[in-house]
Amino acid sequence: MKSNLNMDFNISLSINTKLEEWLPSPSAKVLRIPLERKDIESGHATSVVKYVKGAKFNEHQHPKGEEIFVLEGIFSDETGDYPAGTYLRNPPGTKHAPFSKEGCILFVKLHQFDSDDSEVVRINIHETSWLQGQGNLEVMPLHEFDGKSTALVKWPAGEKFLPHRHFGGEEVFVLSGVFKDEHGSYPAGTWIRNKHLSSHHPFVEEETIILVKVGHLMI
Repeated sequence: MKSNLNMDFNISLSINTKLEEWLPSPSAKVLRIPLERKDIESGHATSVVKYVKGAKFNEHQHPKGEEIFVLEGIFSDETGDYPAGTYLRNPPGTKHAPFSKEGCILFVKLHQFDSDDSEVVRINIHETSWLQGQGNLEVMPLHEFDGKSTALVKWPAGEKFLPHRHFGGEEVFVLSGVFKDEHGSYPAGTWIRNKHLSSHHPFVEEETIILVKVGHLMI
């Protein structure tokens, strides 16, 4: 596995994770698709992670936090069982020993917290209400700290958004449907990173749900 992978945040990029190869991790039953990574087994990392049935990881700490969205299956640790559609934040200094009895797939961001961001978050999106956003969009806020925010955004079929610029950058993981802009078409499973002050004119043709993080890509 490469170190210093996609760590130039002056570059916008997209990766369809459905087309990528699963790579091994230090745990035999845990596989990964690395998206960005500073060091091979430490530091800043964004990945899609697969726990096969019965997989477990040894207890480990999160020196600069861990952010998880459960894409499939049930993810577990000593604090509980978290089904698909759960958003979790484990702040700096926390530790756990995660596992999955039946297997799961996760979107994971490591070592990317502000040192003062100490909030533990556990949100099951199936038990949380959508709010009205701009235009016909629906929004589900998940976390906000010091100008950086994470949310789900539901786009109804045929929705077009105003052209806009990304101050502090934008990171998107497409959960369902197909997200589009003038630069391309991004089906479910695609990870998109738009650099600071980049711009686009997004739209969808079918209902589409995206996980969005903004304001965190300042250089």
